[in-house]
Amino acid sequence: MPSDAEPRGLPLTYLEAGEQVGGTPLLVLHGLFGSARNWQTIARRLGERHHVYALDLRNHGGSPWAPTMSYPEMAADLLRFLDDRGFARAAVVGHSMGGKAAMMLALAHPGRVERLVVADIAPVAYTHSHAPYVAAMKAARLEGCSRRSEVDAQLAAGVPDPSLRAFLMQNLVQENGRFHWRINLDALAAGMDALIGFPDVGTARYDGPTLFIGGGRSDYITPDHAPAIARHFPSARTEMVADAGHWVHAERPEAFVTLLEGFL
Repeated sequence: MPSDAEPRGLPLTYLEAGEQVGGTPLLVLHGLFGSARNWQTIARRLGERHHVYALDLRNHGGSPWAPTMSYPEMAADLLRFLDDRGFARAAVVGHSMGGKAAMMLALAHPGRVERLVVADIAPVAYTHSHAPYVAAMKAARLEGCSRRSEVDAQLAAGVPDPSLRAFLMQNLVQENGRFHWRINLDALAAGMDALIGFPDVGTARYDGPTLFIGGGRSDYITPDHAPAIARHFPSARTEMVADAGHWVHAERPEAFVTLLEGFL
C-alpha cells in the first residue's frame, strides 16, 4: 500500500489493443496536450504481439483532473494502474512528457518496469516552455462558438503553425452544443515549470533494458544529454530516426515501430 509520502494515484482511462495476447502488458504514454487516441493506430499494430494499454495521463483525455501535474504524481498514477490490475511488471513506452513519466516510474519502482522505451526526451530540464500555447487556448472565447473553425481562428495569432494548432484542437470537444477543452489548462499552466523540468532523483538508476528513440531533426535528444541518460539508465542505447522531428512516432511510424518491435 502507498505510504503518506507516496499517495495513491489517480485512476487513468485507456484504450486497449491485443486483448487476446498474453505476456507482459505494454503501457503507452502520450505527450503534453496528447491523449491515448493519438496512439490508436500504433497501439493496434503493437497489439498483434502485445497486450497494449494506451493511457490518458492525468488532466488529459478522459482521465481525472487534478490541480497538480508533477512527474512523481504521474508515476504514482501509473503504479496504481498496475496495482489495480494485478500486474507485477509492464513494458513502458512514453513520448515526451509521457517519456518523463515512464522514466520516473522506472527510477522510483525499477522492479515494476520490464523494459523502457523513451521517445524524443531526456531526463533533463529544458529551457523552452509551452505556456504560450496554454495561454492561447485559455484566451479563446468558446461561448457562442458553433463551429470549430471559429475557435481555430482565435488560436491562430498565438499558435501560427497550422499543424500544431490542429494537434491542440484535438482537445476541443462539443457537448450539448457547447465547446470546452478536455485538458485541464489551469493545471498545465501551474505545472509548466515541473513539466519542462525533471525531478532531482539523486543517484537513482534503472538498470533494465532501455531504448531512447530520437528524431534526427529534433533537439530534444542531443549528445549533451548522453551523460544524464547514462547516469540514470546505464543499460540504455539511443537510436535516431532520420527526417523526423519531435513527434517521431507520428512522422516516421514505420521506422518507429520497427525499432520498437525489435527492442520489445
